[in-house]
Amino acid sequence: MTTLGDLWHNVLNTQPDPPHLLVIVTGVVALLVITPHRVWALTRNAVTIAHEGGHALVGVLCGRRLRGIRLHSDTSGLTLSSGKPYGAGMVLSLFAGYVTPSLLGLAGAGLLGLGRITLLLWVSLVLLLAVLVMIRNVYGAVAVLVVGAVVFFVSWFASPAAQAAFAFAGVWFLLLGGVRPIGELQRLRSRGRAPDSDADQLARLTRIPGLFWVGLFGVVNVASLLLGGYLLVVPLLRSGV
Repeated sequence: MTTLGDLWHNVLNTQPDPPHLLVIVTGVVALLVITPHRVWALTRNAVTIAHEGGHALVGVLCGRRLRGIRLHSDTSGLTLSSGKPYGAGMVLSLFAGYVTPSLLGLAGAGLLGLGRITLLLWVSLVLLLAVLVMIRNVYGAVAVLVVGAVVFFVSWFASPAAQAAFAFAGVWFLLLGGVRPIGELQRLRSRGRAPDSDADQLARLTRIPGLFWVGLFGVVNVASLLLGGYLLVVPLLRSGV
C-alpha cells in the first residue's frame, strides 16, 4: 500500500518529457473537442467551471463574501457574492471570469514545462474541490463531480503515459477553449442578447465601453494561448523537431 510519504514524493517528483508526437496529438484533440458545436456544448462546462471559479477566487481575494456558485445545463453560470457593488474589487472580480480558463491553461503549461505532470493533476483536484464546496445547485454539483472524478481516476489509476496525455490535452483545452467564448460573447452582445454580460457590467461600473473589455479579454486569452503553446512545444524546439 502506498504511504502518505510515497504519495507526497510522487506528487512533487518530476516526470520525463513526453514523446513529441503526444504534445502535437493532444493539441489536435483539444482543438477537435472545442470546434464542433455539439461537442463544445458539452465540453464547455469545464470552461464554465473555471470561469465561475475565477470570479469566486478573485472576489474572495478582494474582500468580497462569496455566497455560492451555480452552473446551468446551457453552460452558463452565476457566481453570487456580497460586498460593495462598485470599486476595484468588483471590477477585478468581474474581469476574472473570462480570463481565468486561459490563465489556468498558461499556469498548467508552465508546470508541464517543468515536468510536474502529477502535481498539475492534484492541484486540479484541489481547485475542483474548492469550487464544489461553493456549488449551490444539483446540475453544478454533478458537473464538478464528474470532472473531478475523471481527474482523480487518471491521477490515481492511469499509467504515467496516460497521465501525460490527459494533462497535456487538458492544458491545450483550457488554452484553446478560453479563446472561443470571447467571440461568442461579442456575437451575443451585437444581437442585444447579453445585456448583463461581464463586459457590460464592467462598462457600467467603469464607463468604459463593453467592446473594450471584450477586446481586453481576447488580448489576455490569445496571449496566454501563444505563450502557453510555446511552453508546451519547447522540448520539440530544443530537439530541432
